[in-house]
Amino acid sequence: MRRHIDPSELARDDRFNRVSTEMRFSDQRQVEQNNRIDGSAIDVHDRARRLMHGIFVGEIQALEGAGRTCFDFPVAGENGAGADPMAVPFALKLDMARQCWDEARHCEISVKLGDHMGMDIGEFFESTTLFEAACHADPVFRLAGVNRALEGLAIDVFNSMKEFGAAMTDPVLEFCEDWMLADEVTHVKMGSTWLREVTKTDKERQARALEFQKVVDGLFNFRGQRGEDADSSIRLARKFREMAGFTSSEVDVIAEMSRQSRAEVLTPV
Repeated sequence: MRRHIDPSELARDDRFNRVSTEMRFSDQRQVEQNNRIDGSAIDVHDRARRLMHGIFVGEIQALEGAGRTCFDFPVAGENGAGADPMAVPFALKLDMARQCWDEARHCEISVKLGDHMGMDIGEFFESTTLFEAACHADPVFRLAGVNRALEGLAIDVFNSMKEFGAAMTDPVLEFCEDWMLADEVTHVKMGSTWLREVTKTDKERQARALEFQKVVDGLFNFRGQRGEDADSSIRLARKFREMAGFTSSEVDVIAEMSRQSRAEVLTPV
C-alpha cells in the first residue's frame, strides 16, 4: 500500500458527490453549498439532515485520516527511523488505531441516524477538507488540524446535537450524540497529549502546528455561528474541550475568533 495518498484518490461509490476545499469555499460553489444535489433549495427543516450528512462523511474521512496516520509514518527507533523527524512513537499509532475503531462505529451510527432523520447518502455534497488536513506531511500538524481542530469541532457539534435531541424529545438522537461525544473527547485528548509529547523538545514545531490549527479553526467558525453567545447555532462546549486537553485560554481564542467573524458579517459594507 502506498503512503501519503491524495484526497482525490479516496474510494467512494457512485452515491457520493465530492467537492474539494477550494471548490467548497469559492463563490462559484456557494449555490452548491446551499442547495441539494438536485438543485432544489434547502429549507429550515432540512438543515439538521444536512448537518447529519456532513457528520457522516466527516466520520468516514476521520476513519481514513487516522488510518493513514497509522500507516504513513515510521515508528521511532525501529529500523533506523530514530533519525527521521517524522517518525512517531508506536503508542501514538496504537491510539490512532483505536480511533479508527471508534470512527468505524461512528460511521455505522451516523448511517442509522441518517435513516432515522430521512437523510439519503449523497443528497448533499461531501467536502474533503477533513482528509486534506489529515494529509499533512508532518504528523504533528495532523494531530493539530484533525484531532484538535476538527475533532474539537465535533465536540461542539455533537454536544449541540445532543441538546437538540433533548429539546425535540428525540431519545434516539440524544443517546447517539451523547455516545459519540464521549469518543470525540477521547480523540481530542489523544491529539492534545501527543502533540505536546512529540514536540516537547521542539517548541518551534509545536508553535507552527498550533498556528495550523488556528487556520483550520478559522475555516470552520461558520462566519461566527460557532461560539458561546446564546444565539450561536453551534455552541462551544467549553467543559468538554477542557476535559480533552484544551486550556481555557485556547477556548477563549476560538470564541473571540467567532465574535470577530460575526462582527464582520454584521458590519455593513
